Amino acid sequence: MAIESEVVVVGGGLAGGFAALAAAREGADTRLLSYKQSTLAQASGLVDVLGYAPDGDGAAADPFEVIPALPDEHPYRTVGVGGVREAMAAFDEVTDRYRGAHTDRNALLPTHGGTVKPTARYPASTAAGVASDERDALLVGFEALVDFDAPHAATHLENAGVPFEVAGATIAFPGGLAADAKVTRYAKLLDEDAPVETATGATRRARNALASAVEPHLDGAERVGFPAVLGDDDPAAVRESLETELGVPVFEVPMGPPSLPGLRLEDDLYAALDAAGVSMETGNPVVGYDGEGGIESVSIDRNGARIPFAADQFVLATGGLVGKGIGSDRERVEEPIFDCHVPHAADRYEWFDTDAFGDHAFARFGLLTDGDLRPLDADGTAEFENLRAAGSVLGGYDFAAEKSGSGVSIATGHAAGAAAAEALR
Repeated sequence: MAIESEVVVVGGGLAGGFAALAAAREGADTRLLSYKQSTLAQASGLVDVLGYAPDGDGAAADPFEVIPALPDEHPYRTVGVGGVREAMAAFDEVTDRYRGAHTDRNALLPTHGGTVKPTARYPASTAAGVASDERDALLVGFEALVDFDAPHAATHLENAGVPFEVAGATIAFPGGLAADAKVTRYAKLLDEDAPVETATGATRRARNALASAVEPHLDGAERVGFPAVLGDDDPAAVRESLETELGVPVFEVPMGPPSLPGLRLEDDLYAALDAAGVSMETGNPVVGYDGEGGIESVSIDRNGARIPFAADQFVLATGGLVGKGIGSDRERVEEPIFDCHVPHAADRYEWFDTDAFGDHAFARFGLLTDGDLRPLDADGTAEFENLRAAGSVLGGYDFAAEKSGSGVSIATGHAAGAAAAEALR
């Protein structure tokens, strides 16, 4: 017997989370099905709307000004500028950890690779590091945390022409963590301000010991950037302690996976889903659907048994090629759950460009939709009346080149969830 809801959302990332949240806040009995809780641990924690226009020259100063000129098939054209603004307002309600809501203009944030990234929302923990700030900066890396080479990043930032002097230093993290220590281990030591042994053999609290190790490298720097490991339970308290010890503002530099800022955002999003009354089923993949002429239920595979979940409306938010929401072999590109049409050339050699950094067609593979975000078949007709799609399962845009992945996920997720709830009335 099927477990029943009014709206079922398939996928637990930003798109699925905001779809479920929008549907629940519109009064729908909503269930979220996710094989894995989310992919936010793999994200930097920066939330982009649009960093680069597809045909633009350089970073986009105001992403909202660019949206009306995007190609018709771009998901932003479907939801419109108003829809993107509404979705970002919903994002701002979910978490108080972020800055950027005060302006339409992108902020410029340094990354762990020494690049400067335009982004619409950024964690408060990174705010003192914005590249438009002219205060000189010191970047600090840890010997055992090889993902962040602070001197290398500092050199790249200077070569990028930032309006401040930047230096890099690599130190031993107090406590002698091993090279395979998880970022959460660094964060826990700083959260708990646990006693650690310093290089001299003395025992000091972790925050004080870290500040003492950094102090000799300050050399007039007016702010200090660390890899994004400065606490998980209370990162604001960790930064405040370090700022008091060092006498200058402290900021985090966004990192690659696993990402603490991404995990913090995941915590806030799932807390909001819980508060909105969304039922959640995680840990088992959705493997198919049942229905005649429409979708009546989807089924998960739980230890070899198929468990059906019935609903009136469904939202597909399973991700793109990387997240396996879109699959491919040597012959075709497919959407594996509902077998929705994915436009692509019959000749697979047209899927990519011979230039490694060229215009690859596969980067835009995904579902095309109508104005209600319902996936379209090859004839341009809605595949199912009661199915909508959101996030990187959608086609018609290159989120990696545009730096638009988070924004598209939030905007289309919010719109799809609200439309699913509206269809119940």
